[in-house]
Amino acid sequence: MAKQLKKTNPLLISLIQDLKKIAYQNDAPIWKDIATRLEKPSRNWPVVNLNRIDKHIRENETALIPGKVLSPGNLTKKVSVAAWSFSEKSVEKIKKAGGKTLSIHDLVKNNPEGKDIRILG
Repeated sequence: MAKQLKKTNPLLISLIQDLKKIAYQNDAPIWKDIATRLEKPSRNWPVVNLNRIDKHIRENETALIPGKVLSPGNLTKKVSVAAWSFSEKSVEKIKKAGGKTLSIHDLVKNNPEGKDIRILG
């Protein structure tokens, strides 16, 4: 019989619960999807490079990565990027390109309906 593992990070547990509640309240299935992805083991979370964000995200659109953002590549567009975590160099490159970095919790507060968001990873 497989052992059931639970998340131990209280911030992550709180975020998952908030995402599910907001998804139900605002009829926004995007947040339920992100909560489900974050419930999986962290070894299965996506790791996305800046060149992939630059390739798939349009100007003034928000990229949502339910994992980590790394710095390989360059960002040529002004985009907002929300993720669970960022490398230090990726934050520098995003800000240098005129974009901004957000936590997933901040993105949910700013955009509870989940409009103009593209999930990468």
